[in-house]
Amino acid sequence: MKIIKIEGIVTGEQNYSESSKILKILTKDLGIISVISKGCKKPKSPLRSVSNNLIYAIFDISYKENSLSTLISADIIDNFKNIIMDYKDLAKKLYAFTIVDLTLQVISQKQIEKDEIKSIYEILISSIKKIDEGLNPRIILDIVMLKYLNYLGVMPSIDCCAACGSNKDIVTMDSKSFGFICKNCYQDEVIVNKDALKLIRMLYYIDISRIKNLKVKEEIEDVRKFINSYYEDHTGIYFNIKKKIIALNKLEGVL
Repeated sequence: MKIIKIEGIVTGEQNYSESSKILKILTKDLGIISVISKGCKKPKSPLRSVSNNLIYAIFDISYKENSLSTLISADIIDNFKNIIMDYKDLAKKLYAFTIVDLTLQVISQKQIEKDEIKSIYEILISSIKKIDEGLNPRIILDIVMLKYLNYLGVMPSIDCCAACGSNKDIVTMDSKSFGFICKNCYQDEVIVNKDALKLIRMLYYIDISRIKNLKVKEEIEDVRKFINSYYEDHTGIYFNIKKKIIALNKLEGVL
């Protein structure tokens, strides 16, 4: 066992005995680790404030590889209080935790390499920050879902026709056809607005950390339908988050 200092974010918590918790922490360098936070549920425990979901911190840990480690202390980088404490806007919290859940499922896939986890980690942190800053959480989820397809090994073709490779005369995109379709390869797929084709490329290539504002466009519905269909057609994890997305859609209707 060795003492390490590592950056990470709490992505899950489970009660352990009357006074302790087991935390699931996604770290930048070690991936997902399990850590026991002893006595953190006691009112005067110094670990109480750092042993909750979405705590982003530098953790001091007594580390055991492939086993349960022990939390010693943590220096909080951000507690995302605008997400956690905003009881009037539950959408922020629900979208944030949906992104966390999706992230954990992507990382759990066997084909994910260690160096890819760092990139996924950065996407997660950036997306939670932007939701905390007040940006549209639903569009942030759309962006994250699109970017994660690359790590799942099923990235759609959004630079050229999925069938012939041409980047000219793109007329639509289709999930079952694996992305963009040009005029020559078009059969009977549903035609989407051309602005939706531009928008999906922008969402994929955008650096989340650099986003200053997000304006909702009508074309986002075509993009969102494509992304959701693509997850359902080509990944094994869509059904695990489908209920959450449906619930969020209903919540938006209420709000």
